[in-house]
Amino acid sequence: MSVSNRKNLIAHVKSYETGEWASPHLLLDHVQRTAELAEKFASAFNSAEWAYAAGILHDAGKGTDKWQKYIRAKSGYDLDAHLEGKVGKLDHSTPGSKLAEEMFGSCIGRVIAYCIAGHHGGLPDFSPSEAHGASALKIRLNEAETKAIFHEIRSLAENKKPRALPFKFGDDMGMSLWIRMLFSCLVDADFLDTEAYMDAEKGSRRGKFDSLAVIRKKFWNYMEKKVNEAGKSIVNDIRQQILGDCRAAGSLRSGIFSLTVPTGGGKTLSSLAFALEHAQKHNLQRIIYVIPYTSIIEQNADVFRDAVGAENVIEHHSSIGEEDSTPQMRLASENWDAPLIVTTTVQFYESLFSNKPSRCRKLHNIANSVVILDEAQLLPTDYLNPVLQALQILVDSYSVSLVVSTATQPALESRSEGQFNFHGLRQGSIKEIIKDVDGIYEQLKRVKVELPPDPGISMTWQEIADECSQYNQVLVVVSDRKSCKELYKLMPKGTIHLSALMCGQHRSNTIAAVKERLKAGAITRVISTQLVEAGVDLDFPVVYRALAGLDSIAQAAGRCNREGLLEKGLVKVFVTEKKSPPGILRKAAETTRNILHGCGEPLERANFTRFFSDLYWKVNSLDVKEIMPALTPDRSTLGIQFRTAAEKFKLIDDSMQRTVFVRYQQGEELIDQLKHIGPEPWLMRKLQRYSVNIYLNDFNSMLQRKSLEEVHPGIFALTTSMEYSEETGLCVEDNSIAPEAFVL
Repeated sequence: MSVSNRKNLIAHVKSYETGEWASPHLLLDHVQRTAELAEKFASAFNSAEWAYAAGILHDAGKGTDKWQKYIRAKSGYDLDAHLEGKVGKLDHSTPGSKLAEEMFGSCIGRVIAYCIAGHHGGLPDFSPSEAHGASALKIRLNEAETKAIFHEIRSLAENKKPRALPFKFGDDMGMSLWIRMLFSCLVDADFLDTEAYMDAEKGSRRGKFDSLAVIRKKFWNYMEKKVNEAGKSIVNDIRQQILGDCRAAGSLRSGIFSLTVPTGGGKTLSSLAFALEHAQKHNLQRIIYVIPYTSIIEQNADVFRDAVGAENVIEHHSSIGEEDSTPQMRLASENWDAPLIVTTTVQFYESLFSNKPSRCRKLHNIANSVVILDEAQLLPTDYLNPVLQALQILVDSYSVSLVVSTATQPALESRSEGQFNFHGLRQGSIKEIIKDVDGIYEQLKRVKVELPPDPGISMTWQEIADECSQYNQVLVVVSDRKSCKELYKLMPKGTIHLSALMCGQHRSNTIAAVKERLKAGAITRVISTQLVEAGVDLDFPVVYRALAGLDSIAQAAGRCNREGLLEKGLVKVFVTEKKSPPGILRKAAETTRNILHGCGEPLERANFTRFFSDLYWKVNSLDVKEIMPALTPDRSTLGIQFRTAAEKFKLIDDSMQRTVFVRYQQGEELIDQLKHIGPEPWLMRKLQRYSVNIYLNDFNSMLQRKSLEEVHPGIFALTTSMEYSEETGLCVEDNSIAPEAFVL
């Protein structure tokens, strides 16, 4: 190949279906356009020139005679190009990383080097480890060569040299999060420019959403109609008061907010009212809802779609099927380039700590946003310190306003008590949105809570079944799947079972049926695990709750007399012979037992501050995998262990459980399709609705009795629908807590 005309260097090539070659994607055009896009993205957090430099140099390794011969020969674009000897895949990332350090020095250059080195395989560790040796940045930089990189690439990088750091970085994760944000800008820009060449039609479908200003207008038109149609009641009056407080608070200075609203107080729409007003006031670009359970996501997303239009709401979780979203929406879920995102706790937090390009790609679009943590009491305790530190950094450095939304506010501010040091959100930084929280809680006291007269005396399942059977409409919530099934078997015929042994579609169908029965006044007895507690709109006159964390008891109480149609609903706490599952749930139950001993009103707000403070003190570690040390840079080398931290930060331990696809309703047909055509992305998205997570011992038992078949390498499904009950779901002998409705 002649390189006399360096302007013809190739970045990508493609052929048409006819077999003809398209004009190549020229390297200088690609790096220039990628740099400009990355620069635009990073301007949101005062880092434009850093992202520009990364964009120019990210494919510098392609600007060599050897790589140009490689792409022409491997693709078949140039039949006269020849490769000498056996050549595998050429690494074009590391030479650009080393060139960044040579051009910009060991500090500036190393920041950019991380981004370039990881733009295909993921942000690397700096230092080699037992698990990751040769992939460490330190090793790669020592082995890389830059002499063969053509001068044209170097000249472009000289145009805008990064100089001053955009923030002051301390001894925390600030530097690592900033590098990950720059990395996000780079990989999104690289994806978008490559897409514009490879599939221009696909790229043209991006970004066709209403502005937040238009969405805000639609929302208030909807709310005016909704208010006018609402019946007159104390609950509806209070909901209007909450909505008014949220609208007024939107003009407050940006920062961290708490939205403390009792269950049934209408916080879903009220929180959106705050977010829209706040975004307008501070010129923010999007609203991101972070929700722990898919059942709540689906419910809330439906509410938002009604309010602002389905075309403006992006659900980002794997239960969304092909038929449930448009191509435009699926594209927006890749990088969150949309005004209103509804996503899972797992997706949000694991992305914040990920090293993978596909997961990090969206991160830069968190900047200049309102982030709402719904049901915030469910923040992951084992990772609480790194999560809270990352959230504080987003607020301090990336123009994020954070809303901690729940009926049971956790104690998230930093404090020291003796030897206990809790590194949470900055002390005094949280502003409450609701003007009179205590007054609203007093007005919305819709239940009477009965505690066990002696918390040391337990009840048998038969005694609980006998008591609950006296009521025509009753919800009983227990803490594990085995207990749920045992109690269900003792209840009268017609009782309904709910647990995570039922696939998502089965649970959704069952919850919808329960709502219809309650509305019709029919006999409705439900035995459930805690999956009904957070955000599921059920309204029972009587709720029984096995002793658990105080927040769980309050959430269960939120399913009782929700609409305030009774003078008082009944919530009865009972102690079972079986202890709560070991770990955080057992510690939460023990903490509750200590707090409620001799107390007055169990659900007083002050009790929750004490509950969470005591619980966090009892937890072995609030950074159980030592994520923070891995992401705190070594000052002498700027060494950060990105890959190690990402692999450790898993809210669900995949090594302890397996996913099984079940033959429930459409699941039967989808599993058969999987056998014939393999795991196509659209098919796997549909199948998520027909999956159940089980622990390894149950998985192995089912394999041994030939209840499962491997329908594709590493993918297992039920061999027959006989192993799935229309009443209780997957037939396993389960002895542990369910991996409830989190979705990856």
